Amino acid sequence: MPEGTLEVLVVSAKGLENADVLCKGSNPEWNETFLFDVSSKETADLKIKIMDSDTGNADDLVGHASISLDALFHDGDIPAKSYNVMKDDAYCGEIRVGLNFTAQRSRDFDPTDGNMGGWKQSSHD
Repeated sequence: MPEGTLEVLVVSAKGLENADVLCKGSNPEWNETFLFDVSSKETADLKIKIMDSDTGNADDLVGHASISLDALFHDGDIPAKSYNVMKDDAYCGEIRVGLNFTAQRSRDFDPTDGNMGGWKQSSHD
């Protein structure tokens, strides 16, 4: 898996349990973007937890979604689309998420490219 920056656009959700998710009921709209540095070679899924916000009480789990990143690492961009939200192994709604990945350029030394210490080796003997 490549290393780089993962941009996650959390657009909205629908059909969620009415648990006052951020005081917006069962069909919240967020339109929020989050940036993450991806550095683990073992990361294959994005896991999203949806929590309600209870003032003075512990927040409750509304559900979670797991999104495979394999296609994103190959294509670099996945426009916003809906993913299933699950709770206790049961479907409980959908979350709309868009993804973008910008790969970090490798800084590894490649002895076959002809560059030595910043200089390109001449092909003349």
